[in-house]
Amino acid sequence: MALASQPIGVFDSGIGGLTVANAIVKKLPNEEIIYFGDTAHLPYGDKSADAIRYYCLRISKFLLDQGCKMIVVACNSASSAAYDVLLDFFREQALFVNVVDPLVGAVAKKGFDRVGVIATKATIQSGIYHKQLHRVRPSLEVESLATPLLAPMIEEGFVHNQASRAILDTYLAHPGFSDIEALLLACTHYPLIRQDIEDYFTHPVEVLDSTLVVAEEVAQKLGDNGLLNPQKRHPHRFYVSDYTQSFEETTRLFYGEAIQLEHYQIW
Repeated sequence: MALASQPIGVFDSGIGGLTVANAIVKKLPNEEIIYFGDTAHLPYGDKSADAIRYYCLRISKFLLDQGCKMIVVACNSASSAAYDVLLDFFREQALFVNVVDPLVGAVAKKGFDRVGVIATKATIQSGIYHKQLHRVRPSLEVESLATPLLAPMIEEGFVHNQASRAILDTYLAHPGFSDIEALLLACTHYPLIRQDIEDYFTHPVEVLDSTLVVAEEVAQKLGDNGLLNPQKRHPHRFYVSDYTQSFEETTRLFYGEAIQLEHYQIW
């Protein structure tokens, strides 16, 4: 049986999931985080579903071997392609949270009639948001758009400038977004350009991302299972499957403060 003092594992295809990890740390300061960024294979957005499932199984096994009581799949591509498989293999060993279901749940409570979704190619092609949103709100109209240039743009530091806004404006000018009431940012990178997205729309559009709602889901699940850590004993750990100095420098952008990455050769 898992113990409250055990860490929470968080993983992503790269470093975008640090936005989720940071939200969890702020919500639950007593929890210890073990983060794994699969930088050797990023981005997952253009990988096959089979490849993503294989990566996720290996990474989850690594995190379970570190004693994690919960694993947070902090990647939309991984959540859509591999979440059910991870439950099939590991549901008896730890709690699991993905980034799709909490965001869908938040939208369902809002009562929108028409929403937009922007994400990587893999997430859009999976149809996960269409399926899940229609499951909870059958009448909801969902307009989805793959925006593959945004994640690499953000990782290269192209945010809040003329170049980034030109790319963003091109995507958001999509005709299907002309009358949406909300836009779902279905990639963990996108919260970093949330303000630019909000500034683009001239009509009221509520912009939603998964960071805060996932942190709430983590807190709820740990509390329901009696696994909230009463006292933090160990520092957070951050692993990547391929280390470069540029990743180390970019982590501050995603996590909000400087962190030290540790290279772990999982492959």
